[in-house]
Amino acid sequence: MLTIGCHLSMAKGYTAMGETALGIGANTFAFFTRNPRGSRARPVDRVDVAGLGEVLRANEFGALVAHAPYVCNPASNKASTREFALTCLREDLARLEMLPGGFYNLHPGSHVGAGAGRGIELIITALAAAMAPEQRTTVLLETMTGKGTEIGGTFEELAAIIEGVLERRPELSERIGVCFDTCHVSDAGYDIIDDLDGVLERFDTVIGLARLRAVHVNDSKSPRGSRRDRHARIGEGYLGCEELGGGLDVFGRIVRHPALSGLPLILETPNELDGYAAEIRLLRGLAT
Repeated sequence: MLTIGCHLSMAKGYTAMGETALGIGANTFAFFTRNPRGSRARPVDRVDVAGLGEVLRANEFGALVAHAPYVCNPASNKASTREFALTCLREDLARLEMLPGGFYNLHPGSHVGAGAGRGIELIITALAAAMAPEQRTTVLLETMTGKGTEIGGTFEELAAIIEGVLERRPELSERIGVCFDTCHVSDAGYDIIDDLDGVLERFDTVIGLARLRAVHVNDSKSPRGSRRDRHARIGEGYLGCEELGGGLDVFGRIVRHPALSGLPLILETPNELDGYAAEIRLLRGLAT
């Protein structure tokens, strides 16, 4: 059975997210740790968190995927932005200890003109400072499109970050991994339509499949290599639409691929809850 869900709103709290997930046929979900375009995190209600824990245990949920806010940029050339990113990382990881065993998904950052090498070094510094070997949350670097000065558009850049962190803090090896975004990987130029096996073999060579811990399942409004990062509903973009060169079997191969088996699959398509429920049913059907 697939472990699949979507991004849900925290507006009504943790327990409500679990109940909403159940209502749309999900057995995992993702959520932002704070306003995705702001800096404030809402106070944590421990009773509410405990209520979510009961929902998860009673319904055999998989691991949850928390998401750092978009404004968290540890690769910035501005010291104040980097300081906020470090504070954000430390606070979020501490809060997530109340929901142990999950994932914290992070856009690696943008170097804003300082160069990819400098940006990667700054990301390494931030992660090495923010993470702790005793934490029970695994930090996931997301595969990105590589648009503009964005870091993470190649597997090699993500590997460089991971290797740099482990050179400084080898004890963190079990707590750092990668989230594979289907839209981003395609937009970055990897051919997951006709050569998913080859792309995953390349990932294994450069990073290692053992570090692949979650998948964002998204269609793309843009063709391969566009570096645009515009998500589409499943079957309505260049990956899943036959008229655009793809097809639903592209997603069938993704959800059935043995290298991705058992990983939490998170939809980030432009949908409301009924649309997510329909996509979850669709992908469960494609998995059989």
